[in-house]
Amino acid sequence: MGDQTPTQAPRRYKSPQQDSARWDDFPLREGDIVVSSPAKAGTTWVQMICALLIFQTPELPKPLSTLSPWLDQLFTPQDQMYARLAEQEHRRVIKTHVPLDGLPLDPRVSYLVVARHPLDRALSMYHQAANVRAEWLHAFNSDQDSTEYSGPTSLTLPPAREYLLNWCRAGESDAWEQDIAAAELHHPLDAWHRRTEPNIRLVHYEDLRADLAGQMRALAEWLGITVDAGVWPDLVRAATFDEMKGRAAQLAPDKEILADPVEFFRSGRSGDALSVLTEADLEAYHERVGALAPKPFLDWLHGGAAGARP
Repeated sequence: MGDQTPTQAPRRYKSPQQDSARWDDFPLREGDIVVSSPAKAGTTWVQMICALLIFQTPELPKPLSTLSPWLDQLFTPQDQMYARLAEQEHRRVIKTHVPLDGLPLDPRVSYLVVARHPLDRALSMYHQAANVRAEWLHAFNSDQDSTEYSGPTSLTLPPAREYLLNWCRAGESDAWEQDIAAAELHHPLDAWHRRTEPNIRLVHYEDLRADLAGQMRALAEWLGITVDAGVWPDLVRAATFDEMKGRAAQLAPDKEILADPVEFFRSGRSGDALSVLTEADLEAYHERVGALAPKPFLDWLHGGAAGARP
């Protein structure tokens, strides 16, 4: 899991939902903002903050996923996605779940990498999976577009503890891509190694929860955006969890695949995994990740600037 050097081509990340190769020919612009994070780490939250800073009004002109599209997702044909972004005249905010070592790193572009405590993120992913329409997933993954689906409307999931235990034990293969903990740590760890680069900034979910206004001001300064003091309270309020959940129809991504867009914003809490895992499970988790990443990084990942560990 070494750093990508300037002479290395970006690593390719491909799944049924995304393909990082879609970045290869994409024409970046000076001032573009790329929001990169694992799913359910706070991607939509940071996209919303960036949009609020750019438009400086709580009433965004279009749905958030239109203003800030997911470039490498495969739901939309590549030419359509490129055209959609080319038409944007405002400062662009582009979403991706690809780590930085899979992206073209352009000095004219600002890269925001969002991180969250891995167990909180994993539990959020678990609940998100329960909110995905199974018939959509079947159709998307099917080789035959005409295949009709007559199965259950939601996915069948294991108990939450069993799901989270995948984080607490080594994978079946030594390859890091086949080990859940190693694969999931790779995204924030790769960004951590690049954190001194002037156009790369790490944002932590816990820091946003602890001081949303302060984090928004810091991001505005880093992005070179000046905001009228009179609109600050409205912008901060619009970025709160309750306000965003109340506007799920405009802000939730990929609404066509969700059974209930409101449930995309399920709770916004941290530490819920503590009620699912035992003390022995948590010890196993920390032993596992401790073997995969340096302690300063893990201290930050588990609690943000405050270093709090659930």
